[in-house]
Amino acid sequence: MTVRTPVRTRFAPSPTGYLHLGGARTALYSWAYARHFGGTFILRIEDTDLERSTPEAVQAILDGMQWLGLSHDEGPFYQMQRMDRYREVVKGMLEAGTAYLCYCSPEEVEAMRERMRAAGEKPRYDGTWRPEPGKVLPPVPEGVKPVVRFKNPLDGEVTWNDVVKGPITIANKELDDLIIARPDGTPTYNFCVSVDDWDMQITHVLRGDDHVNNTPRQINILRALGAELPQYGHLPMILGPDGQKLSKRHGAVSVMQYPEQGYLPEAMLNYLARLGWSHGDDEIFSMEQFTEWFNLEHLTASAAQFNPEKLAWLNNHYIKAADNARLAELARPKMEGAQFDGAPELPAVLALVKDRANTINELADAAMLFFRQPAPSAELMSQHLTDAVKPALAAFAERCRTVEWNKAAIAAMLKEVLAAHGLKMPQIAMPLRLLVTGQLQTPAIDAVLELFGRETVLARVGKGL
Repeated sequence: MTVRTPVRTRFAPSPTGYLHLGGARTALYSWAYARHFGGTFILRIEDTDLERSTPEAVQAILDGMQWLGLSHDEGPFYQMQRMDRYREVVKGMLEAGTAYLCYCSPEEVEAMRERMRAAGEKPRYDGTWRPEPGKVLPPVPEGVKPVVRFKNPLDGEVTWNDVVKGPITIANKELDDLIIARPDGTPTYNFCVSVDDWDMQITHVLRGDDHVNNTPRQINILRALGAELPQYGHLPMILGPDGQKLSKRHGAVSVMQYPEQGYLPEAMLNYLARLGWSHGDDEIFSMEQFTEWFNLEHLTASAAQFNPEKLAWLNNHYIKAADNARLAELARPKMEGAQFDGAPELPAVLALVKDRANTINELADAAMLFFRQPAPSAELMSQHLTDAVKPALAAFAERCRTVEWNKAAIAAMLKEVLAAHGLKMPQIAMPLRLLVTGQLQTPAIDAVLELFGRETVLARVGKGL
């Protein structure tokens, strides 16, 4: 496949809702392709749907892109700020004869379509106001503001080699004359997209396959404008684990809910990269590796399934690899009620507990062990703090005063105390855990004791003696 250079890609969401996983994947692929070729990645906000577009949705898109680290080189461009340009192009097309005024009312167009349905034909605009050589147009009705229609070719086909789906052909007779400007002069979606891609010199358009039907219309408009066509690639949808369309119950939520749930952006990017693209059997890779490897030939035409367990597995990998100081910044706001004064350093605690955490939320929960006062139940205390164990605990406390305070020395001292009292590790480790942390399940007891520090351990063990 030949590549038009310099590569210029775009991500062009409509701010009618949040940035979801499918949109984030489209943005990632477009960003990576531009980065692979040292090209330009453009962010464009397609906000012409005034009834549904909101400033909150625009901000959610910008926040999601920033969290993912998908930085744009140009933009964000807003279509509502380009109205003068669209009107200029419409005027030029009317003058060139590639567009025309249509005075049919919506009711008249619907009546046309009803007649065609009754005749077993595909419902469409019948070309009443389309100028043709020798054709006499109806008289212009008074007081009616016309729409502007694109003069779509009547015969022939539109064919493009989709970089995901392969060759696609649509007959022009399947396409009627698209409205490109409404009676109030505001342009319509397919027209705006075509002008934007032309003006911004977009070379590659990657988007969801719900846009396949828009592509032949946009190609014909671009050809009428004398523009060079981009290459198109339509990505299949992402399905839920049950094979159905991804919905909120599967995780089709705003991308910005994932940081709230404790996911790292590098895990999300790595996961999204594999939802429709592959590089051999590689599952874990950095964004530097991804942009080096990424190409369009290895995009898959089959729908991908969202797997929350796979995402959690990847997130665990990146948590384990992450800098502990960074993890502390992420975990601290999630540790409601934590008592940090006089407690161990949070990064050191996270280093101890992060191996089993699938999310930052789980990491914060695990870390709370070190930042709250222990409150073991009387039942557990009576079960584990027996008369047989108390002498060993007293000996342990005495040895704590002089032992070198590190994990290895504490472990050796514990073994000596156990040997002297004829006990096994669980017999002293369980009451120690209860007294020091209030829980029976913790990381290795020697590591836990080291982090709490000598004075805290002596104070808490002393309460049980």
